[in-house]
Amino acid sequence: MNTTKKAKTALISVFNKNGLEPIVKKLQDLNVEIYSTGGTENFIKNLGINVIPVENLTSYPSILGGRVKTLHPKVFGGILARRENAEDLSQLTTYEIPEIDIVIVDLYPFEKTVASGASEQDIIEKIDIGGISLIRAAAKNFKDVCCVSSINQYEDFLKIISENNGEITLEQRKNFAAKAFAISSNYDTAIFHYLNKNETAFRASFDAVSTLRYGENPHQKGLFYGNLEDLFEKLHGKELSYNNLLDVDAAVNLMNEFKNDAPTFAILKHNNACGLAQRNNLKQAYIDALAGDPTSAFGGVLISNKEIDVATATEIHKLFCEVVIAPKFEKEALEILKGKKNRIILIQKDVELPTVQYRTALNGLLFQDKDNKTDNQSVVTKATIKDPSEKELEDLFFASKICKHTKSNTIVLAKNKQLFASGTGQTSRVDALNQAIEKANHFGFDLKGAVMASDAFFPFPDCVEIAHKVGVDAVIQPGGSIKDQLSIDYCDKNKMSMIFTGTRHFKH
Repeated sequence: MNTTKKAKTALISVFNKNGLEPIVKKLQDLNVEIYSTGGTENFIKNLGINVIPVENLTSYPSILGGRVKTLHPKVFGGILARRENAEDLSQLTTYEIPEIDIVIVDLYPFEKTVASGASEQDIIEKIDIGGISLIRAAAKNFKDVCCVSSINQYEDFLKIISENNGEITLEQRKNFAAKAFAISSNYDTAIFHYLNKNETAFRASFDAVSTLRYGENPHQKGLFYGNLEDLFEKLHGKELSYNNLLDVDAAVNLMNEFKNDAPTFAILKHNNACGLAQRNNLKQAYIDALAGDPTSAFGGVLISNKEIDVATATEIHKLFCEVVIAPKFEKEALEILKGKKNRIILIQKDVELPTVQYRTALNGLLFQDKDNKTDNQSVVTKATIKDPSEKELEDLFFASKICKHTKSNTIVLAKNKQLFASGTGQTSRVDALNQAIEKANHFGFDLKGAVMASDAFFPFPDCVEIAHKVGVDAVIQPGGSIKDQLSIDYCDKNKMSMIFTGTRHFKH
């Protein structure tokens, strides 16, 4: 059986006419008979190319305000007929239905209409019925029909028919079919998310895919589904790896806590902040962030909430780092940072971040709202006799923001809006605290007057006792343990202040 087929007929019905002209002209050169509808039909006529209105085929005009144009057996019969099936071909003859070899359709812009803030009625009218049906029918019958389902496929399609005199192989038709069902799936998912309010089912769809060098390790395959260009403008450097992307995600979410604050700089490694500071100028914020753990900063991801200037870039350039992210870069600063050819430099665009998270677990998915709650003055309650000072309060909320974005169990120690150290991913809170203290001491920080943040409550007073003995006098924690009073009593006895947020910030 010859699986390469030369097209004789085509049905074209598209919303967006950009890029269609060269295809239509090539089909004319190949003596392909063209059927079309409405605006597409007029577009083709205006090019001086013969076109047969679909209504001539169906004997029905476009009705219901354009909702029904192609939904007819004489259209779908010509698309779905199996060319090797004698009975199918006999019925085409009986009912005077022409075979349709090519279907070129793009869908109404549903997602763009939703994003525009249009009325519900306008949005509903952008739910394509005829187009999606044509796509599914043509893709289903890929053995005989080629389905071009997006403007993004025009160039490939034109190249194929131009180079092969209108002949299209089975492999090419099957490839177009796969893309067609990807279009269909994505379209239906968008509609589902617009209408679904009850979370009775989960659907996700991404059109863009990037092949990564590998996953977390070289023996693992890695892919990224999504369009990074929506969030970043890449200015320089090698391609982002799987691990880079995880660290960049952690960096972006952490810095979002400080988006509108004074100059703030963070350095992350393995999804955790190893340095973070807030200062009156960005250079000093970077220097003090680096001081938090200059060892771990090697090969890390750096992020700023302000434009990176020359002075800051000059300091950064002394460090080997994988990624630098900022809302802007001064021109000369950018040239300095480009001095390392593999260093990835990203401008973060001011776009809204996702509000939900999901991840694979066992044989399914875990789904949750993102932890978008930030501890501040309005949510805390006083737990101890002593109140934290104004300066301590600022440091407590600073530490709490970092704690929220650090792997559990975690303890964060901070002072003067600088991360001194954190204990990350420990199996006990005492271990996390001891790790943080050891690290702070190793890098020469004086913990006297530092504050402590915990991502969850203290079931015993051991942590506040250990912290107090190294100089910590103020604590922020969720509270909620049945033994909270033990920690409160220790603080009161030792003139420490402690505030409760009422919100746990586990990050597993």
